[in-house]
Amino acid sequence: MDRPASNSSVRRYIAYVSTLGTTQLHLRSPIVIAWWSLAFPGLGHLLLSKYLRGYLLFIWELFVNTNAHINLAMLYSFTGRFQMAKDVLDINWVLLYIPTYIFAVWDAYRTTIDLNHQYILATREDAEVKMFNISAIEINYLDKRTPWNAAMWSALMPGLGQVLIHQIPAALFMIIWFIVIIQQSKFLPAFHYTLMGQFDYAKSIINPQWFLNLPSVYLSAIYDAYQNTTSNNKVFDWEQTKFLKKNYENKNFRMPVGKMDGSGERMYIVSTFDHSNYLELAITAIQMKGIAKENILGVSLDKKGEDRKLFDTLHSSDGLSLLDLPMILATLFCLFGGIYGFILAWGPILWGLIGLFAGFSLGLIIKL
Repeated sequence: MDRPASNSSVRRYIAYVSTLGTTQLHLRSPIVIAWWSLAFPGLGHLLLSKYLRGYLLFIWELFVNTNAHINLAMLYSFTGRFQMAKDVLDINWVLLYIPTYIFAVWDAYRTTIDLNHQYILATREDAEVKMFNISAIEINYLDKRTPWNAAMWSALMPGLGQVLIHQIPAALFMIIWFIVIIQQSKFLPAFHYTLMGQFDYAKSIINPQWFLNLPSVYLSAIYDAYQNTTSNNKVFDWEQTKFLKKNYENKNFRMPVGKMDGSGERMYIVSTFDHSNYLELAITAIQMKGIAKENILGVSLDKKGEDRKLFDTLHSSDGLSLLDLPMILATLFCLFGGIYGFILAWGPILWGLIGLFAGFSLGLIIKL
């Protein structure tokens, strides 16, 4: 098993790069993580990279919810068919469902607070991160990627965004269970008939018990891909800053101030840069042209005062996401759109999509 470089003085690491993925600590909102566990137990823990706990709670939710018919009862309750909701519930499973559901939400909130504390302590220790890992079966390394690119791949197929950023355990789990939910819910044929305008037939073939799992699982995969890509980018910037400080901030570097000493002409080339592998490639190219390492100065500038970009995921200090509220409202509106779509003319799929875009737009407007 891969392990971080041994260092007896270091107790916490801010990130760990293994052949199966990159795991990092960063600040998160406990309320947001608790919300995802409220939407679907296990999702909050997966967002925290607590994979084993997340897998256990996720599978528990699917198994017990299906046997208790919780989603069917919720559908009947919100559409006013209360007696049908009572009749469909299996009391043997419902009483098993409630305690673990509450635990999943509480533990997600508690764990987020604990990991935020660990992050604060880890940044104080400022330990080195091994940014490249290679083994007989895989290669993984820190690199900069576009968060929206990862989000779009997960929108096309949940799990692909995680593959892009090399979160293999999360990607494999998400792909397998998304396929299971899609097949059990009969979503794809129902989607086909919805596009053909045969709304009543689409309603008749879709399985609501499994279908109502889709909004939470689908949107959490998109959110997870976007969030973790941004977090990985921050770790890359942090590691490269340490690399520049260690290798290209020679205390004897002659700054271009004052008059020359008459020893000959001297030319300085000054450039600003964004953190990326291309920066190190450029420095390597300069050194290969014969410029000594001591004559290259690389300084990472403090960007805390920079205005936040429109779609920059994380604030520079508190780790809150611009997309937290939009994704929460998108999940809620999509769920209720799917529920009421069973009694409305256009069907659950079309109304679910309408709810998704309406909720996301409303959340984004509120945040902006």
